Amino acid sequence: MTTSKNNNYAILFLLMVRCSTWMLVCMAHNDTIPVKVGVVLDLETLQAKIWLSCIELALSDFYASHAHFKTRLVLNIRDSNKDIVSAASAALDLIKNVQVEAIIGPQRSTQAKFIIDLGQKAQVPIISFSATSPSLKTPSQSSYFFQTAISDSSQVTAISSIVKAFGWRKVVPIYVTNEYGEGIIPYLVDALEKVDCGVPYRSPIPPSATDDQIKAELYKLNTMQTRVFDVHMSYDLGSRLLIIAKKIGMFGQGYVWIITQGMTNLLGSLDSSIISSMEGVLGIKNFVPQSKELDKFKVRWKAKFYKDNKNNPTFLDAKINVIGLWAYDSAQALALAVENISRSSAINTTILNNGGSTTDLDSFGVSPIGPKLLETLSGTRFKGIAGNFNLDNGQLEMSAFQIVNGGRGREIGFWTQKNGLVRFLDSNNELCSTSKSNLGPIIWPGESLLPPRGWEIPTNGGKRLRIGIPVKTMFTEFVKVTHHDPSTNISEATGFSIDVFKAALEVLPYALSYDFFAYAKPDDTSAGTYDELVRQVYLENYDAVVADTTIRAKRTQYVDFTLPYTESGVAMVVPMKDHKTKSAWIFLKPLTWDLWVTILCFFLFIGFVVWVLEHRINEDFRGPPSHQIGTSFWFSFSTMVFAHKERVVSNLARFVTIIWVFVVLVLTQSYTASLTSLLTVEQLQPTSTDLIQLLKSGKPVGCQQSSFVYELLRQTGFPACKIVSIENAEHGDQLLSTGSAKGGIAAYVDETPYIRLFLATYYCSKYTMIILLFKTAGFGFAFAKGSPLVHDVSRAILNVTEGEEMKRLESKWLERNSKENTCLEIDPKISSNRLSLDSFWGLFLIAGISSLFALTVFAIMFLHKHWKILLNSNDSIRRKMRVIFKSFDQKDLSSHTFRKSNNNNTNCPPSPTSTTFSGSNSPLSMASPEVVRPSSNENIIQINEQ
Repeated sequence: MTTSKNNNYAILFLLMVRCSTWMLVCMAHNDTIPVKVGVVLDLETLQAKIWLSCIELALSDFYASHAHFKTRLVLNIRDSNKDIVSAASAALDLIKNVQVEAIIGPQRSTQAKFIIDLGQKAQVPIISFSATSPSLKTPSQSSYFFQTAISDSSQVTAISSIVKAFGWRKVVPIYVTNEYGEGIIPYLVDALEKVDCGVPYRSPIPPSATDDQIKAELYKLNTMQTRVFDVHMSYDLGSRLLIIAKKIGMFGQGYVWIITQGMTNLLGSLDSSIISSMEGVLGIKNFVPQSKELDKFKVRWKAKFYKDNKNNPTFLDAKINVIGLWAYDSAQALALAVENISRSSAINTTILNNGGSTTDLDSFGVSPIGPKLLETLSGTRFKGIAGNFNLDNGQLEMSAFQIVNGGRGREIGFWTQKNGLVRFLDSNNELCSTSKSNLGPIIWPGESLLPPRGWEIPTNGGKRLRIGIPVKTMFTEFVKVTHHDPSTNISEATGFSIDVFKAALEVLPYALSYDFFAYAKPDDTSAGTYDELVRQVYLENYDAVVADTTIRAKRTQYVDFTLPYTESGVAMVVPMKDHKTKSAWIFLKPLTWDLWVTILCFFLFIGFVVWVLEHRINEDFRGPPSHQIGTSFWFSFSTMVFAHKERVVSNLARFVTIIWVFVVLVLTQSYTASLTSLLTVEQLQPTSTDLIQLLKSGKPVGCQQSSFVYELLRQTGFPACKIVSIENAEHGDQLLSTGSAKGGIAAYVDETPYIRLFLATYYCSKYTMIILLFKTAGFGFAFAKGSPLVHDVSRAILNVTEGEEMKRLESKWLERNSKENTCLEIDPKISSNRLSLDSFWGLFLIAGISSLFALTVFAIMFLHKHWKILLNSNDSIRRKMRVIFKSFDQKDLSSHTFRKSNNNNTNCPPSPTSTTFSGSNSPLSMASPEVVRPSSNENIIQINEQ
C-alpha cells in the first residue's frame, strides 16, 4: 500500500509540474509575435512525413525550453506533389499570398532551382535540408538560399580516396539525369582524375526510366571492362536499379558498387527486399555523433510519429535518418535567428506588395526582415542533434563521412579532410591516408572477402583477347609466325617477345584467354608497318599488340604501352678496319699537335732559365752570343735523351734541371709506349664513329624495312636515296662487307637489341657498335587506351625482368654465338687514342712554377747585391737598366767557381792583354769600360762615356 501511495503522489506531482508549464506557455503566448514560415515537401512520401514531424518537434522542443521568447514560428505547410511546377506554385503562394518570412524546403534539388530565384526576388530565405546538389549553391547563385545539408560535392574526395586505396583505375558513374544527378558529375570526375583514375563512360538514367530501360543500360555496362560503378540518384530510383542489377547477375564476384550519401543516409528507411539487394555495396554516409540528447530525441520523435500516423500501419516501422536531424536543426536555427532579430528591433511581418494578382510574378513585394534574417541566420552557431550547426557561405560545414558496407550499413571506417581514411574517428594520422588497411573487413558482392580488381574482360559472347603480331623477315628471334590458319586467321608464334608475354601472364593473379592474329596479307606477307599494326588496336581490330614494338610518343596517341622489357636506344654497326699506319710520319702520331707545341715551348723556356741562372758563374754558358744560345738550347734538348755534358753549378739551376728531367722522363716513356703500340699492335678501329660525318660525306647507310629508324634518318638529313633498305641480317652483312665505295653501305642503323643480335651472329673483329645515336623507350606491349591490363601486365613484366626467367629467355633467343658475344662498344665521343696535353698539363704546370720560382729567387739575390746602382738618384732609369744588364753580363767573381780558379792561378803573371774588367769575352766588353776593383768584395763599375 505504501509503494502504491508513493507512486500516486509522484504521478500527481508530475501532472502538476506539467500543468504549470503549459500555463506559463499559454500566458506567454498572449504576448508573442507570430512569424509565418512556409514548408514545402512531398507530403505523400514517407520521408516527407518523417522530416515534417522532425520540424514540428523541433519547434515544440525549442519553445518549450524557451517559453520566455517573444516570437513564435507559425508553419504554413504546402504539398509539392513530387513535381517541379507544384513546388514552384506552392512557394509562390507562400511568398505572395501568405507572406511568409522564410521557406523550409523544397524536398528535391530539381524543385529548388525556381524557388531559389523567387526567394532572391522577395528577399525571403530558402532553407533546404534535403536538396544537396552542389549546382544549387554557387557564387553566382542566390545569397538567400541556405543549404543546411552536406553538399554532394563534399563526398567526392572520400569516394576518390576509396578508389585510390584499392587501386581501381576506372570508375563508371551511374546518375539520374536531373539537377540532383548531374550536379555532382564535374566534381566527381575532377576528384577521380587527381588519383589517376579515369571515367571511360558515364551512364545516365532518366528519372522516369522503366525497368526495361534500366536493364538495357546495365547490360550495356556489363559488356565493358570496368566493374566499378558509382551510383548517384534518388533512393527510390537507385533501389530499383540495384534490384535489377542483382537479378541480371551484376552482384557477383568482381563487381564494385559505391552508393552516395543520398541513398546511404536512407538505408535505415528502406524495406528488407531493397536491403538484401544491396549486400556488398560500399556507401558514403554522413556521420552523426552519438549523444544523450540524440537518444532522447529519437524516443520523443518515435512517440510523435506513431501518434500522427497510427491510422497508417505501413508508416509505423519508419526510422529517423540524418536528413530528419538536419530538418530538426534547421527549424531550430530559423527560430533562434528570428528571436535574435526581435531582440534588436521590432518585427514587421507585412510584406510590401506592389499590387497585382496572386500569380503575378512581376508584382513581388519584399520582406521587411529578409536582409536582417539573412545576416542573422548566416551567423547562427549552436550544437544541434546532428552535430555542430555552422554555415559557411550558406552551406552546412562537413565534419566526417562514415564508410559503410552492405544494405544494413555495417561501419568499416571513416573519412575526414584531415586524416583521410581511418578505422576509428579518434585516429590522429600525421598525413592524409588513402590506405585500405585503415578500413575494417569488407564483404564484397558475391560474398567475396578479396577486393575486386575493378575490371574484367567483357563478357559479350565469351570474347577472348585478340592479340596482333607482326610478320617479320628479319630478326625473327623476337617474333616468328610458325602457323597461320587462313580460315580463322588465328596464328601460332614463337620468339623472345612472345615468351616474355607468356611469362608475364603466368605472374598475373588471374587467367587471360587470348589468340594471336598475324597482321598479314592473304599471301602471308606483312600487311604494313609497325605504326599501322599499332593503329589496328586503336581501330579495335585487335585488343593488344605483342611484338618487338618500340615505345614512341607518336604511337602513344593511339595506344597505351606497358613498361619496356628491353634496353633502349638506337645505335649503328660499322665495319672494323686495321688502322696501322704505314706513313713516314708515323713518329708524330703518338702525340697531338698541341702537346708537341707545348713540349717545344718548354724546351726553349727551360734552356733560357738555365742560361739565366748559370751565365754569371759558369764558363760553359759564357762566350759569344751564338755560343751561349747554342749551348742553352743544346742543354735543354739534350735532356730528352739525357746526353747533356755541360756542368750545372748553381743550386737553382740544378733544382730546375731535376724537375725538367723528370718531366722529360715521363714524356719519353709515354711516347715510346704509344709509338710501339702504333707500330706493332693491330689497330682495329671503326671506319666511322659519327653519323653526321657520314651524312656530310654523302655515304649511304642502311636500316630495316618498315622501321621507324627510317624516319629518324630522314629527320637527321639523310636523303631517301642514301638510305638502303635491309631485308635480313645476311643482306646487311653483305652490304657492310661490300662497303659504300662499291655499292654497299657505310653503316647499319637500328635499335640496340637488334644490333646486339646482329653482332652475336657475326664476328666482332668484323664489325662494332657505335652506341646511343638516339634515345628510345625500348620494346613494350601495346593495349587499347585506358585498358586496365596495362597496369597489371607492366607489374608482371617487372617481376619477370628482375628474376632469372629473363636471363633464361635472353640466353635462349638472343645469345647465339656466345664465344663471339663480347663485342666492343665504342662511344662516338671518343675520336682518338693519341696522347694529348690533357694528360700532361699537370707536369708542365709543376715545371713552369719551379722555373719561375728559381728565376724570382735569382732576381731578388742579384738586385740585392746591386742595390746601390738602383738607389743612385743622379742617373736616369734607362741608364740604371743599362748598368744592371752590363753587370749581369759580367762574371760573378765572388762565386766559388771563380775563387777556386783564381787560387789556382795566383803564381802566374798577368797576361799583357788582360784588363781589369770581368768577362772580357762578353759582347759588352766592346764598350771598354774602366773598372776599379776595390779591396772589398763589392764590384763598383765606373763607366766613362765618350
